[in-house]
Amino acid sequence: MFIDAMKNQHNAAAPNARIVSIVPSLTELLYDLDLADQVVGRTIFCIHPDALVKNVTSIGGTKRINYSKLIELAPDYVLLNIDENPKSIADELQKRKIKTIITHPTKTLDNINLYHLIGSIFNRVEQAKVLKAAFNTAYMKLKLHADTLPEQRVLYIIWSDPWMSISANTYIADILSLIDWQVIQHKEDVRYPTFNFSDLDLNQIDLILFSTEPYSFTQKHITAFCEQHPAHSAKAHLIDGEMLSWYGSRAIKGLNYLKQYCETLNT
Repeated sequence: MFIDAMKNQHNAAAPNARIVSIVPSLTELLYDLDLADQVVGRTIFCIHPDALVKNVTSIGGTKRINYSKLIELAPDYVLLNIDENPKSIADELQKRKIKTIITHPTKTLDNINLYHLIGSIFNRVEQAKVLKAAFNTAYMKLKLHADTLPEQRVLYIIWSDPWMSISANTYIADILSLIDWQVIQHKEDVRYPTFNFSDLDLNQIDLILFSTEPYSFTQKHITAFCEQHPAHSAKAHLIDGEMLSWYGSRAIKGLNYLKQYCETLNT
C-alpha cells in the first residue's frame, strides 16, 4: 500500500495502466521511469522529453482541462500536484471515479519519496532506485560545494506585472537554501508574494535572480533593471526556472545545474 500527499492509499497498478499527467515535471518523471508506453495524456505545458511527448494527446493546461478528451483517453490514473492544479480538478475526477495520485513536494529531499511513490505504484521500483542514486550523488556534490560559498540574500523573481517572488516555504527556496542562499521575506504566510522594487532596500540584497519560468524573463529584463538601478546592476542575473522549480527526475539535473551556476557566478 502506497500513500500520496493527500493520504490516499494506492495498490500497485495493473502492468498496462493508462496514465494521464497534468503536471509537467511528473510527465517527465514518468518517461524517466520507463513508462512511456503508458502515458496517454498530458497538458500543453508538458514539454519534456520533447521528442516523445509531442505525440501524446494534450487535454488542456494545468488549471483547466478538457474533460471530454480526458474521458476518451480512458485513463486508469491521473497525476496531479497540490500547487499546480486546482482542487476543483481533483474533485471533478473523484466524482467521475477516476483514480488520482496527488503529489506535493515542498523540499528537495521530497524527491526521494516521489520516486518511490510513482515507481512503486507503476511497477518501476528498480528504475526508481536508479533515480534515487543519481539524486543522492548530485545532492552530496552540491552540499560539499556549498561549504565553500558565502551566505547570500536572494530576491528570486517569478513574475512581472505584478512583480512576484517566492517565500521561504517553497520548493525553490528550499533548493536555494542548500547553498545558503536565503530568499528575502516579503509577507508572512504568502508563498508567492507580490512586491514593488520601490519598497525594497536593495542594499540588503546580494543577488536578484530573474527566473525563466513561469514568466519568461530574458536578458532585456536584466538590461531594464540595470538601467533603473545602476548601483545594483551586478546583482541581477537570469536563472533557469525549470532547473529550480521542476521536481521529479529534473531535480537531479537541477542540483547539478545549481552547482555549475554558482561556479559561473564566482568566476
